[in-house]
Amino acid sequence: MSIDANGRIRSWTESPSSPHFVPPPGAIDAHCHVFGPAAQFPFSAKAKYSPQDAGPDMLFALRERLGFDRNVIVQASCHGTDNAATLDAIARSNGKARGVAVVDPAIGEAELQALHDGGIRGIRFNFLKRLVDDAPKDKFLDVAGRLPSGWHVVVYFEADILEELRPFLDAIPVPLVIDHMGRPDVSQGPDGADMRALRRLLDSRDDIWFKATCPDRLDPAGPPWDDFATAVLPLIADYPDRALWGTDWPHPNMQDAIPDDGALVDMIPRIAPTAELQRKLLIDNPERLYWPEIID
Repeated sequence: MSIDANGRIRSWTESPSSPHFVPPPGAIDAHCHVFGPAAQFPFSAKAKYSPQDAGPDMLFALRERLGFDRNVIVQASCHGTDNAATLDAIARSNGKARGVAVVDPAIGEAELQALHDGGIRGIRFNFLKRLVDDAPKDKFLDVAGRLPSGWHVVVYFEADILEELRPFLDAIPVPLVIDHMGRPDVSQGPDGADMRALRRLLDSRDDIWFKATCPDRLDPAGPPWDDFATAVLPLIADYPDRALWGTDWPHPNMQDAIPDDGALVDMIPRIAPTAELQRKLLIDNPERLYWPEIID
């Protein structure tokens, strides 16, 4: 574990490998974050972790190293509902980034429009108790009904509360994206209880997407994350138009098992083995959510 003089933790490798897999031109890393820089964008007083700075310059350098063209930057919980760091990164991307915000449910329409103008295309609801103190479902539903046209909601939860969340998820009136597939136990295999529950959710609506991400978080066996590949391969095959992929850089709270970003990219052909599936996963699907004007 790397801790600096201020007690801040580093959760990313400083020397990721170059992946063997070459993403197709225009590929999108659809789940990543920025931390700070804290001197310019302080962390929330309610933050559950204190990371070292991992700002836009680092993110865009990694994007180039891994062979990607664009990013979707998801507001990190350490910044709370102040989306300034995410908006700054989008503004510095030369049109190559869009974002997902975390907002106070009481946010007004003018503030939502300002986020839209800054490149935000969705909001995130976090139900991980180790990261947030309160997740008010009724207030979340209210703000979900007031989002700008074309936005979606990203929901982050662990598999053991999926059934409890179903009435809430069913009531959200805009498209949904399930972060990290709802953190299933991939060691159960593709037909395990957690994957079956996720499939039931996907089958309940045709506007629910999922992020086929984070083998480093979900596969306790560790690299090369064979259980993850085995469990996720058929999910993408069966729902090819609703799968997204991202690095999750700079890997919040993974300081004790920092993944190699090059190895994460090399997971892509193991879960999306054909050029057609890879294009859907990395270009077509995220463009529909974050750059629909390109499709139109």
